[in-house]
Amino acid sequence: MATDLPAWTRALDTLVNYSVLSRESRGPLAAETGPHQESVQMHRLVHDIVSKLTSEDGRALHRRAVRTLLAEADPGNPVDSRTWPTYAELLPHLEPSGALESRQPRVQALVVNCLRYCVRSGEYNSGLELARRVRDRWARFMEPVDQPMLDLATHEGNMMRASGRFREAYELHRGILDRLRAAPGSNPLAELVSMSAIAAGLRHLGRYEESCDLQREVVEGNEQLLGPEEPQTLVARHNLGVVLRLLGRYAEALELDLETLARRESVQRARHISTLNSGNAVAHSLRLLGRYRDALARQEPVVRLHVQVLGPQHPQTLAARAELAMCRRRESGPAPEVGPSMASLLDQLVQLHGREHYYTLSFLTNYGNFLREHGELAQARDLIGEAEAGYRALLGPAHPVATGMLSNTGLVMQAAGERAEALSMFESALAGLTATLGPDHPWVLGCALNAASGRNFNGRIADAVELSRDTLRRARHVLGDEHPLTLSCQVALAADLRAAREQEEAGKLEEDGLLALTRTLGAQHPHTISARQRTRPYWDFEPYLG
Repeated sequence: MATDLPAWTRALDTLVNYSVLSRESRGPLAAETGPHQESVQMHRLVHDIVSKLTSEDGRALHRRAVRTLLAEADPGNPVDSRTWPTYAELLPHLEPSGALESRQPRVQALVVNCLRYCVRSGEYNSGLELARRVRDRWARFMEPVDQPMLDLATHEGNMMRASGRFREAYELHRGILDRLRAAPGSNPLAELVSMSAIAAGLRHLGRYEESCDLQREVVEGNEQLLGPEEPQTLVARHNLGVVLRLLGRYAEALELDLETLARRESVQRARHISTLNSGNAVAHSLRLLGRYRDALARQEPVVRLHVQVLGPQHPQTLAARAELAMCRRRESGPAPEVGPSMASLLDQLVQLHGREHYYTLSFLTNYGNFLREHGELAQARDLIGEAEAGYRALLGPAHPVATGMLSNTGLVMQAAGERAEALSMFESALAGLTATLGPDHPWVLGCALNAASGRNFNGRIADAVELSRDTLRRARHVLGDEHPLTLSCQVALAADLRAAREQEEAGKLEEDGLLALTRTLGAQHPHTISARQRTRPYWDFEPYLG
């Protein structure tokens, strides 16, 4: 009847006349009628009476009809945000209709699409609960390597990672890959999906080199099996950019991000959720390369598109707005107008994710660092301390992100005059990150910049000069001569040399550093002004899990 408008109208009129159903228009034009313009409701009392008068056989028949209707109503594209209201309507009917127990491929496809909707729309808690119930039902009549079960695991793992359950997601996909490889016959595409999920797990667990190696395998495998422009290949390329950023290889990440963005704009169009995510990635890579003005110019239109397409409170929109806040902060420094927008965004992140979620912890840290720069030391100490404890609980104390947080704690202590305690924090962060990431990672270089500062302020001038000189050499090699962190290292070494009475070398380094800062960031940029005023440079650790 849904495709036969006269029959639909006659049937609905009859039911409404008998008060079995009520009807209301919900289309853009109230005068229009038909299945897509009208909503029908059955009164609870009528529902109860009909239910009591229906036999078990009749009830089973009705449920089968409902499952068929639900499957027919599936828009078939949960990635498109325009279909999300429909999936939100379908979701509550899955279990009562028996869709979770159905062996019909079309109904199973609907269930998988509803799970994918939960991933894309950010409905992680309800999505994980649905995934648990689906797994319980499907395990009774499916093998773990059957395609619907593999699809279920993909979306369940995505929601686990989005919820911060990194170890659980990693173990889930590790087990699936083992089963796939032990099963008779081969399923190379399914193996690539599991390998991609395992690579994501490795990067969240802080095992960046392993993640990068595996992610490259996934990219190459997808390009060979599917081609360079298939959505699955583009996801793999995007994720390779993420892990390259975590490894501090920002120029490589930017090149890959730009290429992935161009392909997504061509294949999936500018307003696709994945294309928007690539836009975020490009701005992030630009900012980490010290190209603050370019990053800000990129991110402002990206955020506007996020709000238009996904809405202002979608998780990806909030992540895009957080990136925009950091672009503004890096471009304008501790400007007063940045503070209220960061405070408002933090409240929204807390409302969506809670205070212990890794997105919230990241922004707690960044806002705490902003407040420290503004002299709000008590509030900064509270926020940084909360974030540090949160990351330790979520990731363990040896994770690179948990270790890097010690440097932020040290900056608050140093600003409060607790110089010996601050130096202890700086040295712990430097030693811990050097052990896990190696001496040339940008995070290690930033911690070394702070540790040299701590040594200087504690009267260990010779040690400060030695560390500053080594850090500048490494920064030039890794980031280039004109990266803001490299120039901060140069200004810091000049300060240490002045303290060691090496005036000639100090003056030359300082002069060259000021010229480079003026050329790259501008004469009025806060970094340039601070260097001109001989304010000791520092580096605040920006936690990032990818």
